[in-house]
Amino acid sequence: MPENTLGSLMMISLHGYVAGSPELGKPDTGGQVVFVLELAKRFARLGYRVDVVTRQFEDQPAEDRINDNLRIWRIPFGGSDFIRKEDMHDWYGDFVSNLLAAVRARKLHYDIVNSHYWDAGVSGQKIAEELQIPHIHTPHSLGWWKAKTMKGANEADFADYRFDERIQKEFVLYRNCDHIIATSEHQVQLIEKQYDMPRENITMIPPGIDEQRFTPVPPQKLKEIRLKHDLKPTDVYVVGRAATNKGYDLIIDALPTLKELQPKARLVLAAGANSAADKKLLTRWKKKAEEIGVADSVDWRGYVADDDLADYYRAAGVFALPSRYEPFGMTAVEAMACGTPTVLTTRGGLFDQIEFGRHALVADPTRPVEFATMINMALQYPWLRDTLIVEGARFARRQFGWTGIARRTIGIFERFKGRYEPELDESA
Repeated sequence: MPENTLGSLMMISLHGYVAGSPELGKPDTGGQVVFVLELAKRFARLGYRVDVVTRQFEDQPAEDRINDNLRIWRIPFGGSDFIRKEDMHDWYGDFVSNLLAAVRARKLHYDIVNSHYWDAGVSGQKIAEELQIPHIHTPHSLGWWKAKTMKGANEADFADYRFDERIQKEFVLYRNCDHIIATSEHQVQLIEKQYDMPRENITMIPPGIDEQRFTPVPPQKLKEIRLKHDLKPTDVYVVGRAATNKGYDLIIDALPTLKELQPKARLVLAAGANSAADKKLLTRWKKKAEEIGVADSVDWRGYVADDDLADYYRAAGVFALPSRYEPFGMTAVEAMACGTPTVLTTRGGLFDQIEFGRHALVADPTRPVEFATMINMALQYPWLRDTLIVEGARFARRQFGWTGIARRTIGIFERFKGRYEPELDESA
């Protein structure tokens, strides 16, 4: 079979600020946006025509042309204001109608719909049915697991996620789509058990990293980076959107224990916060740091520019992923690829793929003493640190390069191409 037999792909990712150069750290704009764009770029590089379809709002243009094979295509619906991902599906009928009208008016043809997250999945299923083409869905996260792991969160925050509605829609979506691409084995198991799906309907393909961008640097270069960004070998770096499930409060809880073990340790928190709700969370976390006496040991960096992401990973003494819930944990893979010792959450999809003590360390972030102890291990013992630096980078590069991930994903698409094309009547 020729390598490129698909032709055209429609990838749907509705929430957040999706763009050729995304503004990471803005509301709902993080790992999933990076995932979709990097995968789309590799599909285009392999010769496929790709439209990444998203929502047009605020003052965004109708499209971003990335190259001859790839564009970001924005469909207006739901007005001009930002809509958070938990509410996006309220508008999916308008999105479906507007997109299908545009597709038919332009006489566009697609071979596969590949949707990302459940908001895009619900609408993507209807679009695929209307166009009579297969629909491959990538959940990124699961409502059932997220609800379970966030039970201890603030009651108002928990209610905002609308979990009952989400889980029901996910259940129907998984039964109707042609195939599910999960990003971890843990996710596969949850879809099987909690959503009652046959294993043969699911394939596990992990996210990838830009292996040319996230790399270690020589010692002299590392010194320059640390000086430029005011980062030290005793700093613990955490990055992500301001969200309850990201566990910023949990790592603040771990800081008193860490300070006992490492008096010079400092927490560098790069929490992207743009909305009023995000800023409210930051205020709550800063108050917690003051209440437990560690405010002087927390450096709030806010949004880190995309050009500086790799250097921030490299410059830290340890990278920590303290999430209550993390579908995979791409920031941890990026940090490992940069040669930074990493401590992972047990509440995510990555921890069961690494070898503890060789590639990374693992701890439960809801147990602050345990999490602090693992961070200290990476700071305290040079022999362990050296192992994590070298083996973590090797593991990340070999297992999570984007081109290999794209080829594996295309292999799934190929299996379903043409499933709904009418059979020729050979007797005619």
